[in-house]
Amino acid sequence: MKKIVLCCNAGMSTSMLVSKMRDAAKEKNYECEIIAYPVSEIKEKASDADVILLGPQVRFELKKVKGIFPDKPVDAIAPTDYGMLRGDKVLEAAIKLMEA
Repeated sequence: MKKIVLCCNAGMSTSMLVSKMRDAAKEKNYECEIIAYPVSEIKEKASDADVILLGPQVRFELKKVKGIFPDKPVDAIAPTDYGMLRGDKVLEAAIKLMEA
């Protein structure tokens, strides 16, 4: 099972996006674990992640997170997909990153 980690400032919108992503995964019969952590905890909590996605509000941390996890795919979530809670689009982006 794949583990998708979202990184945020611990805001409410990220937990809503996680919920939408879980719904999209269930609809696709894609088995995965999707969880969000504050950027301050990412080093300790995301070591077993298959992919790490940063919310737009912490995208400035992208280089730092890539440095912490050089062997993992790490990217920022598209601001429109994040803002409109497009869980299906964010899930697709995570899957593409893992397959690259």
